[in-house]
Amino acid sequence: MKKILFVNACVRKESRTRELAELVLSRLDGEVEEVNLEKEALKPLTRRTLNKRMKLQSDNKLDDEMIKYAHQFRDADIIVMAAPYWDLSFPASLKTYIEHINVVGVTFAYADDEPYGMCRAQQLIYVTTAGGPIYSDELGYGYIRELCEKFYGIKDTRYIKVENLDLYGADVEGLMNEGREKIRNMEF
Repeated sequence: MKKILFVNACVRKESRTRELAELVLSRLDGEVEEVNLEKEALKPLTRRTLNKRMKLQSDNKLDDEMIKYAHQFRDADIIVMAAPYWDLSFPASLKTYIEHINVVGVTFAYADDEPYGMCRAQQLIYVTTAGGPIYSDELGYGYIRELCEKFYGIKDTRYIKVENLDLYGADVEGLMNEGREKIRNMEF
């Protein structure tokens, strides 16, 4: 059975992003494990925590609890990432999570000064919604896509977005239905 990792960066109870991500999850075959970033309340790396992690890496103690998120990410077969579009990107909790999974020797390594991926996943599906327009896909999804391709070895990234949901006069249900239909028509 496939391991599906659901990285949930949604904080609102009525999150439209989470609704679409759950539709994606319902179309996948496998066991879903969720990392709810609001509940995890990860803290950004500091000098002290970064030094601790670097010591664990140099001592080859990569099974430490501090590195559990990197192992979980590496071992997933499919990753679904739900992140609302905030401030031209995504919530800070997702950036903090990325700090916790970017572990040399677990999710990626280096050869000839170039990173190569160590992740099992062949596919990452990034889901986002926005109240206004998404001015550039490169600031949120693009960042995740680059990490997947350059560091994690995940070549197949999918992007599902629904935007302009909070604009005056927006047909919210119509826009959401377009997003739902896109998901229903996707091959995973």
